[in-house]
Order: sequence, then structure tokens, then C-alpha cells
Amino acid sequence: MSQPTRTTNGIAYDRAGPWGQTPVVLLHAGVADRRMWDAVWPGLVATDDTVRLDLRGFGDSSARPAGRLSPVDDVTESLAELGIGRCHLVGASYGAGVAVDVALTQPALVSSLMLVAPGGSLIAEATPDLRAFVDAERAALAEHDLDTAVETNLVAWVDGPHRDRSSVDASVRERVGQMQRQVFELQADWDDLEEDELDPPALERLSEILVPTLILDGALDMEAIHNTTRTLTDAIAGATLVSWPDCAHLPSMERPTDFVALLLDHCADAM
Repeated sequence: MSQPTRTTNGIAYDRAGPWGQTPVVLLHAGVADRRMWDAVWPGLVATDDTVRLDLRGFGDSSARPAGRLSPVDDVTESLAELGIGRCHLVGASYGAGVAVDVALTQPALVSSLMLVAPGGSLIAEATPDLRAFVDAERAALAEHDLDTAVETNLVAWVDGPHRDRSSVDASVRERVGQMQRQVFELQADWDDLEEDELDPPALERLSEILVPTLILDGALDMEAIHNTTRTLTDAIAGATLVSWPDCAHLPSMERPTDFVALLLDHCADAM
């Protein structure tokens, strides 16, 4: 990111594009930060007022919370400070879980949802491939082996369980590796933090989501994510599921041009 980092409410953000229409707000995956949107950023800001945030504990949002960790409060309070009262909310993986929580907590704020490889709090059950990943990551971190922990994440989320690294754009692997390493370093002493959770949880309240919702799934992703996309598609009234056969967990980084077109069409249809 070439511009100086801007923050609001302790949350780092970028905002660009012509004002006047409903803004697009981007929430990143848990293996990344707001830089994951670099490739789609020019295409979005050319036509739309667009905001991307670093969730707390990621990227340039490095300040520990004063109390419990609350991504929903961080997002909603930051958007309020930016004067955004209504937006098209886009979340990838962990960010998709935050986006759904925001939509349930402050429904008037969200004009539409786009959930990309939804994960985080939206995963109902760990599949064998997800459990194997979690075990491998924990083992590496227990040994303070960041190289192995980062590579474990790249194999799981960038490569996916159905292809090897030779089939993946090396630059995508490199960028995600840099972001994931920073996450590990930044959150190394955050184990004592408790995170706010919706009660009842989002998975029990999906029928409350009434805004146009687009769900993007990469066919090469983990089975746990496929299960989640099916659950959301069935439970959210009118939700549309799109599956890209050649992508894993980060389709916006693998096919940025197609992603921009899909997102802008979704926003236009939701107006």
C-alpha cells in the first residue's frame, strides 16, 4: 500500500473511489489483511466508493483491544466514524463470519452481502481435512516454527486440498505468506484475549438475513467450506451460490478481474 496508513477507531483502512452511491466495504480473510484486495482495488475504486479495513490483530490494526476482542464493534464503529450508514458488505473466510454478524447486529447498515469462501464462525463442523490442518498448524506453533506454520496455511488455503503448489500462482502464495506471517507475529501474545460472540450464534439466525446475498465458493477449497456454503445458501432466503471450478479459498486473488465484475454486478442488482 503506497499511501500512508489511515486509521479510525484504531482500525487501519483505505478509502477511494467516487462518492455518491452506496459504498462497498471489504473484510479480509483470516490468513490475510486488507492487502488481499490489492488486485481488485483498482477495478472497484474506478467506479465505486470503496473501503477496505484491517480487522484488529491484522495488518496495520495492531493495537490490542482495551477489553474483549469485538470485530463487529470495530467494523460498525469504524464505519460510523467514516460516515457510512449503509454499505455493500463483502467478507472473505473469517471476514465473512464478521460480515454476517454485522448484518445480524445492525441490519440497517447492510444493503447487500457477498460472502467469499465463508468460514470463521460460520463453520458448523470441522471436517477431517480441516482438523488435519488445525492439528498441523498448532504443532508448528507449539514449536515456534513460523516457517512451517505459514507453509501449512499456504498448503491448506492457497493450494487447497485438491492441487499442489505447482498449479498455483507463485505471487499469490508469496503475498499470502507475508500476510500470514505478520498475523502470527502480531497475535503472538494475544492468547489471553476473549472474543465476543453472538448469542444465539449466527448459524441459528441466518433466516433473519433479508438482504441480497451472493456466496462465492472455490471448488478446490476444503470440504468444511463447501459445507458452509451449502448451509448458508439453504438458510438465507434468496441467496445465490456461485462456484468457480479453478479456485481454492481465495478466489479474489486468483481471478481478480472476474471477481470485480461479479461483485459490481451483484451490487448493481441489489440497488
